Amino acid sequence: MQFRLQVQGGPGGRQTIAIDAASEAEAIRQAARNGWRVLAIDGTGNTGAGERVRSGISKQPFPLLQFSQELLALLEAGLNLSEATATLLNKESRAGARATLTAIQRSLQQGKSFSDTLADFPAVFPELYVATVRAAERSGNLPEALARFVGYQLQFDAIRKKLVSAAIYPAMLLVVGTLVTLFLMGYVVPKFSVVYESSGRDIPWASRMLLGFGQTLAAHPWLCAGALGAICLAVVVGLANAALRQRLVLAVLRLPVLSAKAAEFRLARFYRALSLLLHAGIPLARALAMTNAMLLPAQQQQLVQTRRAVEQGLPFSTALEQNALATPVAQSLLKVGENTGRLGDMLERSAKFHDEEFARWVDWASRLLEPVLMTLIGVVIGGVVVLMYMPIFELAGSLS
Repeated sequence: MQFRLQVQGGPGGRQTIAIDAASEAEAIRQAARNGWRVLAIDGTGNTGAGERVRSGISKQPFPLLQFSQELLALLEAGLNLSEATATLLNKESRAGARATLTAIQRSLQQGKSFSDTLADFPAVFPELYVATVRAAERSGNLPEALARFVGYQLQFDAIRKKLVSAAIYPAMLLVVGTLVTLFLMGYVVPKFSVVYESSGRDIPWASRMLLGFGQTLAAHPWLCAGALGAICLAVVVGLANAALRQRLVLAVLRLPVLSAKAAEFRLARFYRALSLLLHAGIPLARALAMTNAMLLPAQQQQLVQTRRAVEQGLPFSTALEQNALATPVAQSLLKVGENTGRLGDMLERSAKFHDEEFARWVDWASRLLEPVLMTLIGVVIGGVVVLMYMPIFELAGSLS
């Protein structure tokens, strides 16, 4: 790929040069080796096919799990790393993934290590993945490291899919219930209000409020439709914005019912990632620093204290317990792991135990939430219908 760099140095002073490299980091290193001081990378100029490839890498998602599974299968079949990446490149048809694989293949052909190559794409390959590969290169067990990462990611994806599937039906209930209520309020209620006004009879105050609200909706249909569309657009934009979505999720996870389960789920993910790094041969203190982002903000502060205690010689299980990062089950298993030298295995067992417990809780919560939502929607729609017919009930009572 070709990159345009604004550099300074040499007889020409400040100028723009073009460098062919596998990534921006490699282009900067080449410029530095040639005696240039890089001021900026010009991403707005026309750099031909190389720039289009780089845009494909940054804008299109890369299937990391699929890449790891296929690479693992090819390595276990006896292909070396260069042959495996070339095979994946030849079969890939998606532009973004193909661009990334092309850059990886070219970097490997230039003699760079696989981990250094992956580190040039931080938006595609997370630090946990790169560190696992780098440690596996030193020990010569790259297939085993890939297999552990695939298992880690599959377990996390299974939990995420379970959460999504559990949320689909309640969300559909809310959407359908809201649409039915709006239809009643905006179309049916105004029809009844015309009949009641022509009768000249007094209407109960609750029914008057309902009829007045329905008449307001019917009198301003486009304004109401615009407000509804604006709300839907705001929801879509909010969900598409990563920072806003994260703040919303954190606010929801602070609810009393969800806060404890959210902290436990984060701990399970933390245990599994830590187990992955320890099995790859990464020291415990460094592994703790690398898994900091997987915890909630309050837990991250506790992890800093845990890492400091471990560096001072305190046993890992004791440090976790003192900083409230160990559940009772994890505490017992980690003590066994420290005594037997199988800390990574015990972290994996702890994560599996809490994942299974979390999955059971999701099933229970979804089964409880569905009838609660149906009852709530039934009460709202039933209330609207009763208030519409209440004047008719009173009229029938007076006639009898």
